[in-house]
Amino acid sequence: MSLIKKIKDKKVNFEFNKEYIKVVTSKIADNDALFITNSFKEMHPADAADIIEHLGQNDRESLIKLNNFKIDPQVFIELTESIQSEIIKYLSADAIVRILNNLESDDAIAILENVEEKDKNIILSSLPPKDRFALLESLSYPEDTAARIMQREFTAIPSNWSVGQTIDYLRDNKDLPSEFLEIFIVDEEFKPIGTVPSSKVLTTSRDTKMLSIMSESQLLIPVDMDKEEVGNLFENYNLNSACVVDKNNKLVGMITNDDVLTVLKEEAEEDALRLAGVGDEAITDGVFIKTKRRFNWLLLNLFTAFIATWVISIFGATIEQMVVLAFLMPIVASMGGNAGMQTLAVTVRTLATNDLTKNNFTKNIIKEFNIGILNGIIFAIISSIIVQIWFQDSLLSMIISISMILTMIVAGLFGILVPVTLKNMNIDPAIASSVFVTTITDVIGFISFLGVAAYFL
Repeated sequence: MSLIKKIKDKKVNFEFNKEYIKVVTSKIADNDALFITNSFKEMHPADAADIIEHLGQNDRESLIKLNNFKIDPQVFIELTESIQSEIIKYLSADAIVRILNNLESDDAIAILENVEEKDKNIILSSLPPKDRFALLESLSYPEDTAARIMQREFTAIPSNWSVGQTIDYLRDNKDLPSEFLEIFIVDEEFKPIGTVPSSKVLTTSRDTKMLSIMSESQLLIPVDMDKEEVGNLFENYNLNSACVVDKNNKLVGMITNDDVLTVLKEEAEEDALRLAGVGDEAITDGVFIKTKRRFNWLLLNLFTAFIATWVISIFGATIEQMVVLAFLMPIVASMGGNAGMQTLAVTVRTLATNDLTKNNFTKNIIKEFNIGILNGIIFAIISSIIVQIWFQDSLLSMIISISMILTMIVAGLFGILVPVTLKNMNIDPAIASSVFVTTITDVIGFISFLGVAAYFL
């Protein structure tokens, strides 16, 4: 059994194989491009991309610059965006043109987005005029729109064709997409009026008119629709594909569910990173770049920490009366912060999926208020029991109970109010919400705990 076969059996597509990394590294050192090329051909493109991603940067550069090694376009599009950007620097303009010529337009656009502007013009000028025009038109739209994720290769036929005519056309036309599930039906102005699943074409008699087996419930996606909204449409209507139309409602492209899956994955990752204040950070970024991107967020957190400290200083006399308060107040603030972040995470996600609307907003506010009360009572009881056992002080137990309930209620309310308010101000709630929620819950936690203590003391 060959080494490649052994590795292929062990890897099973998803499992990263360290043994093979060493083999590839040694073959790069030996300038053995033939072995690497042949072994990559035996793998799924995603597995070959996984190997390239796990090489060291120097080995990756040596591989791309290796004589007689040409990276497969299907492997290239499986690479992460950061690795693509890195490899593009090592490729000649001709090599990039070769990759683009072997990809569908949506994948080509994704690659061109990572090419520097000066090189982009050289590459585009080397493409056939038809392809160059199509790519330039897509690039003219904003980055987060449907035009950037659609592919211009689609299958469309006139509404008066029969099934037989359609099958003959599909067999003879060489410019169709390599894979498609639906056929778009267009009128004389090339406006989509419906779809027919390809499976239905194969199981219907040749004389049947396509119009009679067409589904008219076809969603039209404008080229300038936000791609996150496109993802929500696919999710809500369980679509396999959808046509994209220009301002005149003429068919210009299609979006498939695999493109939308990528969008939803990217949006989820982006929201998670933004909530942590990291932003658009890649694993290949250097120390100084990462430090610069995180600095502003950390600086803002520093100022909010000083606000919380200032609130504590107001109650300095109260803390002096009962020093144990200093030990317990982080508990209340921490519980409030965690409760607020839980509500915040859920709210940001419901805003992204359009599940939180004006119709159910009040209902959700009341729900979070009730959750805050219930959690507050539960943890007030737990906290008071622990404090009573620990310090044998009924007054202290009552203070932490009252403040815990107040803090949990406020945390829940602001966990939903802050992101919704930012959304209404056209500010991405995933970017700015967490720092405001954390500050509010900390301040309210300290005020409620120390304020209640000051009242009773």
